[in-house]
Amino acid sequence: MRILYVTDAFAVWGGMERVLADKMNYLVGQYGYEVDLLTVNQGDHSFPFQLNDGIGYFDLQIQMHQQYRYHGVRRLLIRRKLKRLLKSRIDKVVNEIQPDIILCVKFDFVGVLYQVKGDVPLIVESHTLYKAEQIDGSGWLRRFHVYLFKRCIRKADAIVALTEGDAADWRKINSKVFVIPNVVHLNSCGRYSSCVEKSVIFVGRFTEQKDILSLLQIWQKVHQIHPDWKLEVYGDGKIKEQISATNPAIMVHEPSSNIMEEYEKHSILILTSLYEPFGLVLPEAMSCGLPVVAFDCPYGPADIITDGVDGFLIKDRDIEAFADRVCQLIESEELRCQMGKQGVVSSQRYRADRIMPMWNRLFQELAERASSPKE
Repeated sequence: MRILYVTDAFAVWGGMERVLADKMNYLVGQYGYEVDLLTVNQGDHSFPFQLNDGIGYFDLQIQMHQQYRYHGVRRLLIRRKLKRLLKSRIDKVVNEIQPDIILCVKFDFVGVLYQVKGDVPLIVESHTLYKAEQIDGSGWLRRFHVYLFKRCIRKADAIVALTEGDAADWRKINSKVFVIPNVVHLNSCGRYSSCVEKSVIFVGRFTEQKDILSLLQIWQKVHQIHPDWKLEVYGDGKIKEQISATNPAIMVHEPSSNIMEEYEKHSILILTSLYEPFGLVLPEAMSCGLPVVAFDCPYGPADIITDGVDGFLIKDRDIEAFADRVCQLIESEELRCQMGKQGVVSSQRYRADRIMPMWNRLFQELAERASSPKE
């Protein structure tokens, strides 16, 4: 079976990129699938994660963002030209490789894929939430674009959501929704956090979604009670210098290519997101023996954390309760170690050999349905 993944670029040290690499490598290495990756605007960027040599690769070399250099009618004309070019080049790749299944990783390309795919089943992967733009307060233009994307997604042969909550939302527009959690790149070195370091870790990009303001408010409260503990933040974004300058108890680092080693040096992971399609850092850190604390935001953390067992799930945006739970963990090494051990066990749910059979079954089902005689 031949599988084609379509995304904008495979160029950053992100959770989605890590998951995509792990899935493609597993399909080739374990199932013997033919797998191809098609990017729209990779440019000169190198791959952040290693891919199996058997994975085919195509880059369309279309810089879709060029349209934003212009305004008004000029922008609309450039946008139309780029979309025609996009359709032509995707059509050429699809006709050349003849995939059995197409997977769209970014909503932006669903419409054009639907125009060129023919009878090939199209799967849309939801790496964001159905209602993400409602939660993060996106402007009217972004909401309009998402509305257009969703009109196209109604026609998809399958939508794959990461959580039951998000799946329920997607079923408002398409009944063919499947829940397949992310494959997580778990700790495999046999080394775990001792949970004795006076250090808490946060991992994530400095975006609206991650709610860095809440993170700072929580740590201010924790630091007042436990000034000997530090918070280390791994991420990138515009407010990096501001965090370092105004919060001496917080150390800011560039994203790490080996985040597992960093987890092992800390005793607690915290996550303050407004929403999480999944929350990849939670099982990653749990697999290293860290207890985790996160807001019960839509929808990922509640699927991953068993409250009071392997971490704490906090009522959404309750800063006081979040700080209290972090302090509770700081004040009890025994509790940290106990939850950390439970986390190692519960994180195993997301091993590739448990998640990828779900994908294999979905691929087989769609391919069989596509090859059946039409009535």
